[in-house]
Amino acid sequence: MRPASPIWLFDLDDTLHNASAHIFPQINTAMTRYLAEHLTVDDATANALRMKYWRKYGATMLGMLREHRTNPRHFLYHTHQFENLAELVVFDRALLTHLRHLPGRRYLFSNAPRAYLDGILRITGLHRVLHGSFSIEDLGFHPKPQPQAYIHVLRQLRVAPARCIMVEDSAANLREAKRLGMRTIWISRAAKRPAWVDQKITSARLLRA
Repeated sequence: MRPASPIWLFDLDDTLHNASAHIFPQINTAMTRYLAEHLTVDDATANALRMKYWRKYGATMLGMLREHRTNPRHFLYHTHQFENLAELVVFDRALLTHLRHLPGRRYLFSNAPRAYLDGILRITGLHRVLHGSFSIEDLGFHPKPQPQAYIHVLRQLRVAPARCIMVEDSAANLREAKRLGMRTIWISRAAKRPAWVDQKITSARLLRA
């Protein structure tokens, strides 16, 4: 009997495109500004809180939701506004052909909001080589590495974790994937590989089934 084809679960930012170059700095600035305005604190305090919530909850949005009852849709809308997103995207279009030839089905599994996610997919052309996508709204505002996020995706796809290959730039997000039984691939230039990472590569173009 042939083994079942794999289900690929791809992170988006800094996994399939370089968000750190231009996009993340703008998002971080917008989040700091949002926290400063809505919590009535100075920029230094707002920035420290932004980082604290990101480390504690996996997403600044979740920290604002849990500790300040902030509306997550309002937060995400106001922190993901770009005058011209296409000019900020750094993407290797050769990746499209590479992903298309990977066996199995390919899905995006991201903490990003839907409007931003769809914008990146359209600009890069990634929507043409993926079978679907999960945004933070689709996850019920439970971001990785919250267990609910992974369980939601598995239930929606109706697949066992053992069939899934999760590809991420965040080692922390891969820990929960490995605990559930997924194969894990880390996109990183770090020297060491955590025990819960099955494979470490420097680019998604190096992916093999």
